[in-house]
Amino acid sequence: MGSEPIPARRVRVLVVGGGRLGGALALSLSARGWPVSVLSRTEVGRRRVQPLGLKPATPRHLAQARVALLCVPDQAVPEVARELARTLGPGAALVHCAGALSLKALGRPRGRPLGSFHPLCAVSDPRDSLAGHAVALSTRSRALKAVLRRMAEDLRLQVLEVPEGRRAAYHAGAVLSAGCAAALLSVAVEALGHAGIPEDQALQALLSLMRSTLRGVETRGVVRGLTGPIVRGDASVVAAHLAALPPEPAEVYRLLSQRALRLAGSRLSPDARADLTKLLNER
Repeated sequence: MGSEPIPARRVRVLVVGGGRLGGALALSLSARGWPVSVLSRTEVGRRRVQPLGLKPATPRHLAQARVALLCVPDQAVPEVARELARTLGPGAALVHCAGALSLKALGRPRGRPLGSFHPLCAVSDPRDSLAGHAVALSTRSRALKAVLRRMAEDLRLQVLEVPEGRRAAYHAGAVLSAGCAAALLSVAVEALGHAGIPEDQALQALLSLMRSTLRGVETRGVVRGLTGPIVRGDASVVAAHLAALPPEPAEVYRLLSQRALRLAGSRLSPDARADLTKLLNER
């Protein structure tokens, strides 16, 4: 790389980090014929990698690797990139797997292509499958892009190309659909708690409800998958909800209902839209 472009084939990959994402990428790539070794920076990481049957990286692996995937905490990326720039073979690419970081986090190592490869998947165990999810790619190297796209294709990941200047907006959207979805669920569980329903029962009931909503959205799209009193134009039910909830859940409900009202569009009569707009903007 650098002077020699990366061919769009299964090149030798060094996965740096033996955590959940590093383990999942290493296992998935290995299963699809990529030569993979794993560099764990801590003893805890090395103990995690061994039961997975992954190949621990040796100095020879570092010298032969063509792509290094940095699966380390965001704050560690600059330091790890500096270390690898000194120890990898000539021209090997540095690719971080952090959603929030730009390529600048990798520094400016001379002669090394830089990239990012961020799977949009909440990985809770290294054995989790990545297939069917998306991955955000960014690189200025055409040769490295070809390899990362081949990697995504083999892992059955939908490719999103994220402009460097808009990475924060991309990552915010990803966080809203993942961590914030869990936070929203906690608000819903709290609401059921005010109805006297135990937390464990509330969680199980609401998880099933959320899954049915996601199935509807997946089948019919966001707008047609929208359900509830907003779509029905039922201002009296919405008013009762706002009155029943404590301040914080009520505010979350109000903001999301305002968004739902915009999504409902022409499905509502002018009178129903006016009533809901007035109700949701009252304080």
